[in-house]
Amino acid sequence: MTTDFEVRGAELKDVQGLARVHVDTWQETYRGLISDAVLDDPSLLGWRKKFWEAALTDPKYSQNTVAVASHGGTLVGIAMSGPADEDATAPRQLFLLYVYTAFHGSGIGADLLNAVIDPTAPASLWVADPNPRAQAFYRKYGFLNDGTVRIEDGVRSIRMLRTS
Repeated sequence: MTTDFEVRGAELKDVQGLARVHVDTWQETYRGLISDAVLDDPSLLGWRKKFWEAALTDPKYSQNTVAVASHGGTLVGIAMSGPADEDATAPRQLFLLYVYTAFHGSGIGADLLNAVIDPTAPASLWVADPNPRAQAFYRKYGFLNDGTVRIEDGVRSIRMLRTS
């Protein structure tokens, strides 16, 4: 397992890499949970590129924090947090954290999480269910299922909270 990686704040030059990691890790993670038509849509990469351009440049996202992890000069993980949803009981929310499967267990996920949310701060997140590996990862860092469930685009997610 590699320990040769860097985690840093995302920059506009990272947009293409952010989009690529986002699409690839969705395909790795959600195959069987999200329809293949969505995951294999040729326009998905372009859509994600526009998403990341906005996330890094639009003032309405100025309170978000975006981090990337690289290995050998290539992005291998991404994370973003921001102000929590209106119904959350924590002030900060993890919106996404994705790391290529080949780098699971390397410490990249933990470093990305800590780069976008203070490790001692209360926070919330939504995680697909079932997704036992991700749920175990978040439990390791103090997040617990609060019993809240939502279904969006046919995907069931549970909310996890860290109170301190």
